[in-house]
Amino acid sequence: MEYRFQDVQFMSAAEKKTTLRAWVRFLKNGLRSQDFTKGLYHHLIQHCSFIAHYNRAGFYAHYFESGDSTVHFLSQFDPRGPCLSVEYGYRGWLSGDYSDLNLAMVSEAATFIPALLDAARRTQRTADIAAAATLLARHGVTADGIRAEDHNDDPLTQPSKPAKENLPNT
Repeated sequence: MEYRFQDVQFMSAAEKKTTLRAWVRFLKNGLRSQDFTKGLYHHLIQHCSFIAHYNRAGFYAHYFESGDSTVHFLSQFDPRGPCLSVEYGYRGWLSGDYSDLNLAMVSEAATFIPALLDAARRTQRTADIAAAATLLARHGVTADGIRAEDHNDDPLTQPSKPAKENLPNT
């Protein structure tokens, strides 16, 4: 899609176009660190309501090395949701001098987000299972063949009851 960007005090229309191309490449290539450009990082921290997390590497590690964190990051750009800032919980980042670029980023992300969310959730599931297996092994327990469906009668796998239901009848 073609977008018309406006020059603003700290970013020309051409720079906005370059940032959008970097954003699309980053999403299209599966959030690879080599595609997380300095320009994209600076736009995110300066005009999309993200905190810096010390530097580009820290930001990348915070948002893209854990499936849950990636899901959280992507929620800001998912047009199926409210597009709230994940750091501050408001939509202010979608207004003002950079709204043309930020709205274009949301629009372009729509194509990629479903697959990226699926990949992030699979990554998190794998990490969670590996962590659980490590904890079990530490205590000499194995999880071979255990499946969540096999333990539907286990009180530990059931949703907890409200506190009042857990009290003895008096």
